[in-house]
Amino acid sequence: MAQFGFENDIHNVLKLDMPLTNAPMARWQRKATASTSKTTGPVSPGSRSLSTSKTPNKTPGKNGKTQSTPSKVGGDRYIPTRNSNQMDVASFLLSKENEPAEAQPTETQKAWSTTLNGYDLEEAKILHLSGKPLNAPEGYQNNLKVLYSQVPTPASIKKSRYISTVPERILDAPDIRNDFYLHLMDWGPRNILAVALNHTVYLWDAPSGCIVMLMKLQPDDYISSVSWSKDGTFLAVGTSDCKVQLWNVESQKRLRSMASHTARISSLSWNDHILSSGAKSGHIHHHDVRVAEHHVSTLSGHRQEVCGLKWSPDGRFLASGGNDNMVYVWPGVQESIVNMQTPVQSLSEHQAAVKALAWCPWQSNILASGGGTSDRHIRIWNVNSGSCVSSLDTHSQISSLLFVPNYKELVSSHGFAHDNIIIWKYPSFSKVAELEGHEGRVLNMSLSPDGTTVASVAADETVRLWNCFEKDPVKKMPKPTSSFIHQPIR
Repeated sequence: MAQFGFENDIHNVLKLDMPLTNAPMARWQRKATASTSKTTGPVSPGSRSLSTSKTPNKTPGKNGKTQSTPSKVGGDRYIPTRNSNQMDVASFLLSKENEPAEAQPTETQKAWSTTLNGYDLEEAKILHLSGKPLNAPEGYQNNLKVLYSQVPTPASIKKSRYISTVPERILDAPDIRNDFYLHLMDWGPRNILAVALNHTVYLWDAPSGCIVMLMKLQPDDYISSVSWSKDGTFLAVGTSDCKVQLWNVESQKRLRSMASHTARISSLSWNDHILSSGAKSGHIHHHDVRVAEHHVSTLSGHRQEVCGLKWSPDGRFLASGGNDNMVYVWPGVQESIVNMQTPVQSLSEHQAAVKALAWCPWQSNILASGGGTSDRHIRIWNVNSGSCVSSLDTHSQISSLLFVPNYKELVSSHGFAHDNIIIWKYPSFSKVAELEGHEGRVLNMSLSPDGTTVASVAADETVRLWNCFEKDPVKKMPKPTSSFIHQPIR
């Protein structure tokens, strides 16, 4: 029998069903004993050793005072805090899931639950996190924010526009004269491009692409300048035989030939019915195209050829540039004859011939001028004061300047030594784009009527069209204001 009793004891031990009486106390039992001893009785030496093993929350200071240990500001982890109440509620909610469904609690029960627990148990979450994460220290940057940020880009941030460095179209210009001082191309308000090729003038209709020969001189003469009237109906043609011809484009007939100069006419500019012409002699003549005695005034200031001539958009001033490195600003024709023959400003800072002139469309008192090979500078002038507002060394001969209203930019064309076109942001003169493709120096530029395309003609006998200033389609056009004046009667 004793043998059977011993086997039963061994079997019971191996089953591990009975409690181990001599085993050490479990961890949860030690914690429960420690918490009970703290709340119910004096601190025992064992519990004191457990409590002092942790880092104290307060640091003893001078005079027996205690100081709070500062918390670490800014970390990359958020460690939530849970009190014993939350653990009890979580245990209650877990055990409640296995119980059968009860009736919906009344408003009174919800109010009691909120009063006792601080929140409604029916809406409580298991392991609810309390507290807010600490703020990051000043200057802290999270590298993952760029990758995982889902904040949409604000509409106010504009994307940089794409500028093609390849011309939209290339036209042949055979036999064009490689002369820096001449103006051999102009784009009219009716979207017709006039190009002078030696002794012939051709018209290219941009919408249809049709090419028409307008006029032809004798083989010994050549075209030295062309310029469209403000409405695009008439084309003025300056020739090497000292004459200015006026042509009606629609009928393709010459209306008149005006002779007053003693040298070739290298520059032309319109101001309503007044056509101004600059000659190699250094004289500028004003022609009233409405009357038979067309020559109404002569401006004598330049000592060499007048290679640049531009009326301001409002017609108040006429700017002229010459091979004598001078820029003159003349008053309008509406002034008295005596005052009209005296320049308002004489600008002498350029060190080479000034052919490139451009008036700013949105600032009527601003004039841009560009110098030749020995100067290479773009200068911005305030014609009211005569001061040079700013200047830029382009390191290349400047043959033409254009202000583009669509983006408020300045475009310059160059000869030696780069033979390119550069778009500048005005007035900062930061380079926006550089257009290359011409294999010879660029002689002239002209802007399309809608301000989106620039035409350039060069010594490589090509005309290139650069579509660089398309208007932003996102921008909304201003809505017309309704008025009873414009309303129909019925």
